[in-house]
Amino acid sequence: MDKRYQVFISSTYTDLKEERQAVIKTVIEANCIPAGMELFPAADEEQLAFIKRIIDDCDYYILIIGGRYGSVSENGISYTEQEFDYAVSKGIPVIALIHECPEDLKLRNSEIDMVLREKLERFRNKVGSNRLVKFWKNAHDLPGLVALSLNSEIRRAPGIGWVRADNVETVEILKKELGQVRRDSAAISSKTAEVIDENRKLNADNTRLKVRIADLETRMWRIRQDGSDLSSGS
Repeated sequence: MDKRYQVFISSTYTDLKEERQAVIKTVIEANCIPAGMELFPAADEEQLAFIKRIIDDCDYYILIIGGRYGSVSENGISYTEQEFDYAVSKGIPVIALIHECPEDLKLRNSEIDMVLREKLERFRNKVGSNRLVKFWKNAHDLPGLVALSLNSEIRRAPGIGWVRADNVETVEILKKELGQVRRDSAAISSKTAEVIDENRKLNADNTRLKVRIADLETRMWRIRQDGSDLSSGS
């Protein structure tokens, strides 16, 4: 069946446009469906709620971290970090791509504010905790990293995926056939159990008959012996 997986691509936006395009292109070439902030570039609480619904429908989550922490909500946490936290809470497999040397990035693509720089560093550490991450230096590094990582995750943890509507009927037919096969298998198993039980009973009856025959043969032997003794005595 032709199944396509949906992949959410999360990152800051204005500083990583080129990188996002490289990742989106790779996801499409992997026969997957990309989803991300290109559909809703504005960051606010209402959009975050909508993004969470999109993430719910995704099979995999790709996070790109560059030199910016990103727009911060009222709780002091960036929308990108909140997306990441939500994906993790939902158990969605995460592919993390972290810039190797953010201090080497151009000033316009880096955080100047010390508070945001510290938050970015904590975010990087959190993402890299208890999971493998891939490090990149420029947009040209990303396609190869994404292709390998995505293929690995699909093999390790196959998602639900999406199928074309015209394949649904075929799926339903297969489900019905599978159900019938399972019922037939259960019936055969039940019949097999009955046959095994009957065979056990037959074996028990056969054993009793053998014991009875042996007993009768013993008694007949004794009768013959008694007759022989009487003849000898006379």
